[in-house]
Amino acid sequence: MPNPFLPVPAALPAKEIRVALAGNPNCGKTSLFNALTGARQHVANYPGVTVERRTGSYESEPLSVEVVDLPGTYSLSSLSPDERVAQDELVAGPDVVVVVADSTQLERNLVLLAQIMQTGLSPVLCLNMADEARAAGQKLDLALMEKLLGFPVVETVGHRGQGTSELRTAIASAAGRQAPPGNRLVLGETMDRALAAIRPLLPKDGAPIFRSDWMATRLLAGDPEYTERVAAMTSGTLAVAEAARQRERIEARAKVDIAVFVSERYFGFVDGLLREVRTAASRVDARQLTDRIDALLVHRWLGLPIFALVMYVIFWLTFTVGEAPMNWIEAAVRFLSVRLGGLWPAGSTSPLRSLLVDGVVGGVGGVIVFLPNIVLLFLGLAFLEDTGYMARAAFLTDRLMHRFGLHGKSFIPMLSGFGCSVPGIMATRTLENHRDRLVTMLVLPLMSCGARLTIWMLLIPAFFPPSWRAPMLWFIYAVGIGLALVLARLLRKTLLRGDDAPFVMELPPYRMPTLRSVLLKLVERAGMYLRKAGTTILGISILLWAATAFPKPRHYRVDEQVSATATTTMARRMSGEEIARKRAAEDLEYSVAGRIGHGLEPVFRPLGFDWKILTAMVGAFATKEIFVAQMGIVYSIADGGKEGEKSNEGLRAVLARDYSPLVGLSMMLFLLIGTPCMATGAVTRKESGKWRYALLQLGGLTVIAYVISLVVYQVGRLII
Repeated sequence: MPNPFLPVPAALPAKEIRVALAGNPNCGKTSLFNALTGARQHVANYPGVTVERRTGSYESEPLSVEVVDLPGTYSLSSLSPDERVAQDELVAGPDVVVVVADSTQLERNLVLLAQIMQTGLSPVLCLNMADEARAAGQKLDLALMEKLLGFPVVETVGHRGQGTSELRTAIASAAGRQAPPGNRLVLGETMDRALAAIRPLLPKDGAPIFRSDWMATRLLAGDPEYTERVAAMTSGTLAVAEAARQRERIEARAKVDIAVFVSERYFGFVDGLLREVRTAASRVDARQLTDRIDALLVHRWLGLPIFALVMYVIFWLTFTVGEAPMNWIEAAVRFLSVRLGGLWPAGSTSPLRSLLVDGVVGGVGGVIVFLPNIVLLFLGLAFLEDTGYMARAAFLTDRLMHRFGLHGKSFIPMLSGFGCSVPGIMATRTLENHRDRLVTMLVLPLMSCGARLTIWMLLIPAFFPPSWRAPMLWFIYAVGIGLALVLARLLRKTLLRGDDAPFVMELPPYRMPTLRSVLLKLVERAGMYLRKAGTTILGISILLWAATAFPKPRHYRVDEQVSATATTTMARRMSGEEIARKRAAEDLEYSVAGRIGHGLEPVFRPLGFDWKILTAMVGAFATKEIFVAQMGIVYSIADGGKEGEKSNEGLRAVLARDYSPLVGLSMMLFLLIGTPCMATGAVTRKESGKWRYALLQLGGLTVIAYVISLVVYQVGRLII
C-alpha cells in the first residue's frame, strides 16, 4: 500500500484532472466507465469482474479528464488484493471521486460514500441503475440530497448511457471547486467528540488524507497498519495515545467493540440521510420476481442439475448452430489454398508456395474455421453473466467447493478461466485468504479455456458421431472441473493447509441483458480471436512451418528404393505423385520438428501419441490454438501440400483416418490437463510472487495429464 504520509506530488496542470470511479462490487462502475470514455471493458451482472485499475479519458472543454475504473470495494479498510487496488488509488488523492451507488441498494452502498467524505477528497455521488429504483417505486429529492451532502448528486443508467452528460457536468463542477466541501458527515456526538480530540494531534506533514477524519477514525478503530505508521513518526505517538484513550472511553460507555460502534455510526448517517431525501421508498415486492425464479434455480437439490443442463444446452447449440458457418469458412479456406497453390506449376516445391499454402493458410486458416463455435459459446456465457445467473452458480457451488478446499468466491475466477486462464488467475485477487488464492490459481488451468475450445472443435467431430458431440464437450469440461476439485482438496490437505474462510457474496437481481452489451462482448471476443490468429498464431505458425520444412535431406529413401528395384513393375506401381508424397513425408521426418517429435515418441507412445501429434503439442505450449494450426501444417506438408486440392477431405477426416477414437480421447485429456501455456505460467508467477508455484503448476499438471492419459489409453486398449 502506498505510504499516505509522504508529501503529495506536484499537482497536474489546471486543465488536466484525474477522476476515480469507486463503489461497491456490481454497482455498474465499468458500464459508466465505458459510457464516459467510449471504452469496451468487460461487464457482467456479478461481483468481481474488475480486479485491477483501468484507465480511459475524455475531453470536456476546458478539461482533459483521465478516468480510473477501480475494483469494487465495500469499505476503505478491506483486505483483499483487488480492494486494496481501489484503496491505494483513493489514498493517492484523485482530483474527483465519483462514488457509484446501486440505487436499489442505497442503505449498503452509501457507507462507502460516508468513508470517502471523511478523507477530504472531492466527491460526486452517482446513483446508478436509477431506472430499476424508479420501477420499484423509489423517489428521491435530489436537490435536497445535494444540499445536505454539499456536492453534486446525479442519477444514471450506465449500461444505456443515460445521465452521462449530467455526470460529466457534475465532475467539472466538483473539479472547479476552490476547496473540498466542508465536513457535513454527522456521525453522532460521541464519535464527533472523539475525532475532534484526535485530529489536532495528527502530524502536520504528509498528504492531506493524513490530517483527515478518516485517519483519525482508523486510529480510533485501532487499525494496526495506520497505528504503527503514525506511531513511528515525530509527534505521532500523541495521536495514537489519544486514540487509545478515546477508544477505551467509547467501549466502556457503549458496551460494544469499537469496530461495531464505528460501523453503526456510518449506517446511522446513511439511514438519516435517506429518511430526509426519500419521498417514496421502494416497494417490498421489488425483488419478488427474482425471489420466485431463485426458488427454482437456487433450489438445494435441483439447482446444480439445472445448471449442468443449462451448460449442456449451450454446448449443444455451439455444435449444431455453429456447424453450417464453420463449413462455409472451411470451404473458403480450402478455396484460398487451392487458388494460392495454383499460382505455381503443378508439383512445384517452391519454399514460398509451401510457406503461404502450408504455413499461413494451413496454420491460421485451420484456427479461423472455429470462430463461429467460439462466438456461440461466449454468447451463451455472456447471457448467463448479464442476467445474474452466474452469481447463483457461485452460490450453488459454494458448499461443494468448500468440501474440496476451495472458497465459494473461487467460482468467479474459475468462470473467467473458461475464457482465458490469465484473467482468471488475476481475478483470484477477490479472495482475501492467501492460501485460497494459491489453491485457486494452481488448479485454474484445468478450466477448459477458449483456446482449447478450438482443439475440441477439431477433435470431437473427428472421432465421435454427431449424437455424441455435445455430451463429449460437456464431459471434457466436467472432467476439468472435477479434477480441479480433487487437486484442490489434495493441496489443502498437504502443501497449503489452513482454515476455510466464510463465503459472503451478493446475489444481484435478475436483469435482461441489453442487445448492445451482448453484441459488444461478441465483437470483443471475435476481435480478440481474430487478432490472435493474425498476430501470435500467424507468427508461431510461420516458425513452426520453418521447423517442419527445414532442413532438407540430401537423399531420399524412396528414390533409393526405386533405383534399387530397377524393375519396370515397381516403377509403374509407384506413380510420380506417390513418390512426391513419400518425399514430403521424409522431409517432415528429417526436419527440426520431426526430430523433436521422434525424440519424444518413445516416452509418449504408451499414450497413443506418434511424432506428428507430439510436434503439435510442443507448439501448443506457446498457445493452445497452435495445436490445430500445427496439425494442419504437418498434414499439409506430409501430403505434399495437395490434400486440400485433391479432395474435399478436411483435417478432421484425415485425423479420423489415421487415429482411433481412443487416441483422440487420450489427446483431449492430455491437452486439457497438461502443459499450461506460457502466459498462464507467467501470470501465476506474478500473482503468487514465486517461481516455485508456476513450476509446480506446469510440472504437476503435466505429470497428472501423462498418468491419466496413460491409464485411459491402456485400459481402453484392453477393453476394446
